[in-house]
Amino acid sequence: MSKEIVDAVKALEQEKGISADRLMDALEDALLSAYKKTPGAAKYARVDLDHETGDFRVFELILPPELEEKLLAEAAELQEEPEVDPETGEMKEPEDPELDPEMIAPYEDQIETRDVTPEDFGRIAAQTAKQVILQRIREAERQMMYDEYQDRVGELITGIIQQSDKRYTLVQLRERVEALLPKSEQVYNERYDHGMRVKAVITDVSDSTKGPAIVVSRRSPELIKSLFELEVPEIADKLVEIVGVAREPGYRSKIAVVSHADGVDPVGACVGPRGSRVRMVVSELRGEKIDIIPHNDEPARFVAKALSPARVREVIVDDDERQATVIVPDDQLSLAIGRDGQNARLAARLTGWRVDIKSETDFASEETDIEIEGEETFDGRCMAVLTTGRRCPNAAVPGSTYCGLPQHQALSRFETSQTAILTGLDEAEVAILADPDADEGQVEEVVARAEANFVEPEVEAAGGEESADELATEAVIEEDIQQEATEAEEVSGETLGDDSEAAEEIPAEQAEEVVEEAEQA
Repeated sequence: MSKEIVDAVKALEQEKGISADRLMDALEDALLSAYKKTPGAAKYARVDLDHETGDFRVFELILPPELEEKLLAEAAELQEEPEVDPETGEMKEPEDPELDPEMIAPYEDQIETRDVTPEDFGRIAAQTAKQVILQRIREAERQMMYDEYQDRVGELITGIIQQSDKRYTLVQLRERVEALLPKSEQVYNERYDHGMRVKAVITDVSDSTKGPAIVVSRRSPELIKSLFELEVPEIADKLVEIVGVAREPGYRSKIAVVSHADGVDPVGACVGPRGSRVRMVVSELRGEKIDIIPHNDEPARFVAKALSPARVREVIVDDDERQATVIVPDDQLSLAIGRDGQNARLAARLTGWRVDIKSETDFASEETDIEIEGEETFDGRCMAVLTTGRRCPNAAVPGSTYCGLPQHQALSRFETSQTAILTGLDEAEVAILADPDADEGQVEEVVARAEANFVEPEVEAAGGEESADELATEAVIEEDIQQEATEAEEVSGETLGDDSEAAEEIPAEQAEEVVEEAEQA
C-alpha cells in the first residue's frame, strides 16, 4: 500500500505540476481527518508520513492539564466574535475552540505521545481522505494559476471564445484556465462567436475561493501597444517607442511614436512596407482606423501633427493654461474637428493640451490690429512680423524677444522686426545671423546685403489683404478722376496742361471750376 501511495503522488506531480512534498503534506492532513472520524479517536493526534517510503503512523498527543488550559484560552481569544443567526435573530453560540497542530508544535518537549495507528481506516475514512486530497490538489492548482498570471497584467494573450451572453464572455486561455471578458471591456461593433480566436490584454487578476479571476479587455489602449509590438520589430527591440495612445474603441485611435536610433523613421517603421504592418493591427481591431503621429517636444508642432489628416496653418500655445489655439484653413475646419468632435478630442487626449480650433476667417475677425511702429511693451511673445503682416504666435525664448526659429533669431541683428528683410538670404546666411558666436565680419557683410535689398512693405501689419484692396480702390478712383477731367477738357475744347499756350489764355476762375466739376464727378 505504501508503494502505491508514492507512485500515485509521483504521477500527480507529473500530471498537475504540483510538487511531491506538497502532495505528501496534503496526504498527512487527509489521514489525520480520516483518523478523527474513526470511533474512539484521540482528542489530539498527529500523523507522521515518510515521503520516501509512504509509511505513516498516527500518534496521540497527551497534553498536561495546565498546558491544555493555556492553549485553549489562547485559541478562544483568537476566535471571531459571535455572529447573529439570520433565521432566529439571536446570537450564535460560540463553538468550542480547537487546537491547531501549529499551536501545539512549540511545546512538543512537554507532550507525551502514544502510537494509536489503526489497522484499517474503513470505507468512510478512506472517502474522507480522498476528498481532502482532491481539495488540496484543487487549491494547489488555483494557487499555481494565480502565481502565473498575477505578474502578467498588461500582457497580450490569445484565447478561444467558449461562451458569450449579455453579461460577459468566457475566453479559454489554455486547458482549465478561463478569463472573463466583461461587457464593459467589449467593443460595440465586435461579435464574439463560439470557437473564434481573439486577442486581448489582461487588466486584472484577483484571487477568490473559486479560483483566480482573470479579467481581459478589448478596449484598453494597451491592446494597441501590444499589437504594434507584435508586428513591428523596431518596437520590440526598443528602437521605436509608443509614447502615447488616445483611443475611441471601434472608431479611431491616434498613437504618438518616437525613435531612439539614428536613421530609423518611427512612422515608417509602424506603417511597414506598403502599409503591411499597420494593416495587420487594423485587421485585428476589426477595421478601427489608426493615425500614427511623430512625437515632438515642441507643443505647437505636436498639436499640429496630432490633428492629422487636417492641414494646420498656425498654432498659438498658452503654456500657463496648457491650451493651444489652432488656426486652420476654412476648408479644413470640419476635417480638423472630425465627426462629433472626434478628431479634436483624440488630439487633445494624445497631447494633453486643450485644443481650440478656429478657421482663418473667424480668427481674423477676432484678432485685433497689431501696432508694430513706436514703442511696444514686450509681452513674452515673439516680436517677429510675418510676411502676412501678423506677429509670430510662438513664445519668445528666455533672454530674447524672438522664438527659437533661426529666421526669427536672425532679426535681432536688424532694427526692424519684419521677416521680409531676410527674403534675399539663403539658409546659410540666415544661420550666420542666428548664431551669436558667428564671425563679426561675415555678420556685417550679410546684414549690409539684406538692408540694401530690403524695401519696407507698403501694406501695414494689421492690413493684410484688406489694405491691398483699399490701395487698389484708391488707384481706380484717381484714374476715374483723370478720365472725367479729360472729358471736360475735350468738351470745352481747351487743354489744362501746364506747358500749353491755351492754358495761359483760360482764366484762372474758369479752370478751377472745370477741375472741381471733374473731381465731384
